[in-house]
Amino acid sequence: MPPTLRLATRSSPLARLQAELVVAALGRAHPELAVEVVTSDTIGDRTQQVALHEIGIRGLFTNEIDALVTSGRADLAVHSAKDLPSSEEGSDLVIAAVLPRGEVRDALVGSRLADLPPGGVIATGAPRRRVQLSALRPDLGFAPLRGNIATRIDKTPVGGAAVVALAALERLALGDRVSEVLPLEVCLPQVGQGVIAVRCAAGRADVVSLLAAIDHTATHRALDAERGFLRRLGGGCDAAVGAYATAEGSDGTIRLEAMIASGDGHVVLRRALEGTDPAELGVTLAETMLVRDGASLLVEVDR
Repeated sequence: MPPTLRLATRSSPLARLQAELVVAALGRAHPELAVEVVTSDTIGDRTQQVALHEIGIRGLFTNEIDALVTSGRADLAVHSAKDLPSSEEGSDLVIAAVLPRGEVRDALVGSRLADLPPGGVIATGAPRRRVQLSALRPDLGFAPLRGNIATRIDKTPVGGAAVVALAALERLALGDRVSEVLPLEVCLPQVGQGVIAVRCAAGRADVVSLLAAIDHTATHRALDAERGFLRRLGGGCDAAVGAYATAEGSDGTIRLEAMIASGDGHVVLRRALEGTDPAELGVTLAETMLVRDGASLLVEVDR
């Protein structure tokens, strides 16, 4: 066991808070363990004026944090699972643990959806959110939205609304700013939304062993199913794709529901499937939607 475990994370308030949740979990599992938090900004943090899909780099919020681990300057990295690239191929790092999942739904800040007038504006930088909301309210307009949570709240259009992950608001004690929580029937979340993931080098058996004590099995299995789905699509943060899995049954059954939409939101496909093997379930559902439902015509498949 290392004398002090070095934990790398982004320097944003939410990232620091999530890192402290991991520190607390490690402290409960290993009271004798000392943990040092190492922070860094990423290219995603430094390019707030550019839409994520325009930057064209996978791992905008994770690459530089992971580099602290691969270079030996940190022993593990804490991420929002939704920020992780869909594939770990070519990486020496693995998701060794995840904490129990937080709230998965999206929330509106500002106006409620039903109270928005025709032509009302919703601020969001996520195609996934835009297409699902426009399918329900095609009369709405949309504005880009980037920045940390406080910045996003401040950028809520006058008379309009901004979409923010409910888990982020709750973790930052900003739940009182929520005007409406969007049901899953209206807006499926991003893959990994609400999950805090911890990565370390696959070859660090000592760190892998430490992290095993804080791993939440049901959440990890659900995340594996969602990531298997996204990996088969080859989708990134610019794809109009959502997925949500639950793995709480005693028989090991996982239920995965997913959404794939055209960029203009005119076509939104949703389908659910159950299985017991997380990765296989995600791949099977993706292939079913690509072939049987014609989703291959809606998304650019990265082969």
